[in-house]
Amino acid sequence: MRVDVFSAKPHDRSFLSLAAKGQALELTFHEARLNRDTARLAASAEVVCAFVNDDLSAEVVVELAALGVRMIALRSAGFNHVDLIAARSAGLSVARVPAYSPHAVAEHTVALILALNRKTHRAYNRVREGNFALDGLMGFDMHGKVAGIVGTGLIGTVLARILRGFGCEVLASDPQPSVECEALGVTYVPMEELLSRSDIITLQCPLTPATHHLINDTAISAMKPGAMLINTSRGAVIDTRDVTRGLKSGQIGALGLDVYEEEGDLFFEDLSDSFIPDDVFARLLTFPNVLITGHQGFFTREALEAIAETTIANIAAFRESGLPLHPVSRLD
Repeated sequence: MRVDVFSAKPHDRSFLSLAAKGQALELTFHEARLNRDTARLAASAEVVCAFVNDDLSAEVVVELAALGVRMIALRSAGFNHVDLIAARSAGLSVARVPAYSPHAVAEHTVALILALNRKTHRAYNRVREGNFALDGLMGFDMHGKVAGIVGTGLIGTVLARILRGFGCEVLASDPQPSVECEALGVTYVPMEELLSRSDIITLQCPLTPATHHLINDTAISAMKPGAMLINTSRGAVIDTRDVTRGLKSGQIGALGLDVYEEEGDLFFEDLSDSFIPDDVFARLLTFPNVLITGHQGFFTREALEAIAETTIANIAAFRESGLPLHPVSRLD
């Protein structure tokens, strides 16, 4: 069975090839992102393996089906970039990696919090230039601060455990409270209370119609003045223009992002020899209290191994029975 892997980076080749040993799968790697212009590359494939910024809109899905593709294997937990209705109509199975390493994303979230709080990134640059002054580098004790977690699934639960270890009071907002979080001493409150009381707000929720631009002007105005905002979930959970206004007014005291709504044209590529065409993103980079990483929260050895193994297991199960281990449905 031929599997065409799009948006393939060196680590994808390494981990997927290792996981596929002995599975009688022919892996074909494409550096190009999957979109309407590159879909034709999958002309001889039965399975397409896609990542978070690949285009799986209705137009692309229909073309893939016409080419003979029977399955879309996502090497991600999120599937908001897939038109599931079109896939179902075209007879394509869609599978995902529902969990890989919640520790990876939760720990990266804490890394952003600590770096922004203690200005580690700025201190690093100062010292390299021989500047050992401490002015402008003052942070705060995490102990005793209120941290609000929006979304307490696997990642949010791990994050709650870490923040409780720092001595934070942890508030949470989720339509389905976690028994484990409650046992840790996490208090579930309405979103408005979480925003108004939290010194640190982290977003760990999936992107759905209900969470699209969840953090907007209205939410920002309800936040505790000077609060830190961290997003390691999906870029479109925040309205970037509204957040920029919040930074300018001082309502948002610090911003950490590992995702960005329009990241498809930026992240996972080396643009160091060109320019950033996105004016909104470029504006964010001018703030000294903003720290952005390029969607690397998942990027640990353990997570990559789990992603590759689950992706290959989904494909192998589909080959044997026509049903992947972790199918995506509109009810997920």
